[in-house]
Amino acid sequence: MQKVISLVLMLLLLTLPVFSQASESEIVIPVIDDVLKVHIPDNEALRFVSQIKVGWNLGNTFDAHRDGFTGDEMTIEKYWCGCYTTPEVFETLKAQGFNAVRIPVSWHNHVDKDFNVSTQWLDRVQEVVDYAISQDMFVILNAHHDTHKDFFYPDSEHFDQSYRFITTVWSQVADRFKDYDHKLILESINEPRLAGTNVEWWFNTSDKRILDAADCLNRLNQAFVDTVRATGGNNADRYLMVPGYAASADGCRCEYFTLPTDTVENHIIVSVHAYTPYPFALEMPGVKTFDAETQESMNDIVYFMNQLHTRYISQGVPVIIGEFGALSKNNLQDRVDFTAYYVANATARGIPCFWWDNHAFKGNGELFGLLDRVNLTIPYPEIVDALMQYSGITGVGQ
Repeated sequence: MQKVISLVLMLLLLTLPVFSQASESEIVIPVIDDVLKVHIPDNEALRFVSQIKVGWNLGNTFDAHRDGFTGDEMTIEKYWCGCYTTPEVFETLKAQGFNAVRIPVSWHNHVDKDFNVSTQWLDRVQEVVDYAISQDMFVILNAHHDTHKDFFYPDSEHFDQSYRFITTVWSQVADRFKDYDHKLILESINEPRLAGTNVEWWFNTSDKRILDAADCLNRLNQAFVDTVRATGGNNADRYLMVPGYAASADGCRCEYFTLPTDTVENHIIVSVHAYTPYPFALEMPGVKTFDAETQESMNDIVYFMNQLHTRYISQGVPVIIGEFGALSKNNLQDRVDFTAYYVANATARGIPCFWWDNHAFKGNGELFGLLDRVNLTIPYPEIVDALMQYSGITGVGQ
């Protein structure tokens, strides 16, 4: 009931955005000029994050894994996406207006029994990070599909092993990048959760397993921060990202999530993933439409962003939405409308957004992809234009 009341109150503050009634051959960007204005404090951390306008994920690439694989580990980079990453990928992104990339990396297929990272794998990750850095882009580097009971699993039973995994891996990765400037951001772990359980994606605080997971995750995030800081160099005050349970908005906006203590003031960024509204953005077949009549969908976006602003941004703590997007359902105009509304609201609250791109593009899966990495083309330029316009970037990618 409280959520319903909150949504009604927000509706009183908002008027409907003007979504276009375009034909299939005419896709236009809607006018979103009535987003609720909120106060964003002025401090060093929020000024730093405000430089990140709009980001893109190098998905299905270094995060790809094949458990039990005994072949050449270096081929896993193209196992899911079908191609290796080239410098031209980042040149194309920069030309389109993206000024930040997130590089997800699964490490568990590239460590020995003592969690020592393969040198050739780390070399290749660094090489691709350098591709982005050479374009003067912000880079988020993380640990991705490592949430497994043999590696990182946030419960008491597996805590000691998880602690050893995250501290051992990050001590090596952080040391390799300690001389990079602050445009490199390190992120502790992707979507940490109780994988394989009925609460894997449900932050149910009435379940003791969830409360235990939240507590373990707080301590593992702390271990990540302590480990990175101990490597010295620019890591002594580098900005670091940490998620709540499953990187969900629910997992970080509650009392059970706490920010790590740090040796430097306010250099922790809250990491959130939000494919919201779920029926439109991620569910198949789900819902195809996103328009002025789909008011509940817009309410869901405003609601969780307001919650993040209230808990963090208004208190001077930065937030980044490291993953968002909408599956293609032969509904391009609706996806453009969604993108414009989502990014306009996030930008108004000081929250940069990173589109998830799994290299499944027009004619190759029809999923999230915005960049054909082989041909270096943009299958859906209208979505990219909406991203740029409502993140405050103009005059590029035209």
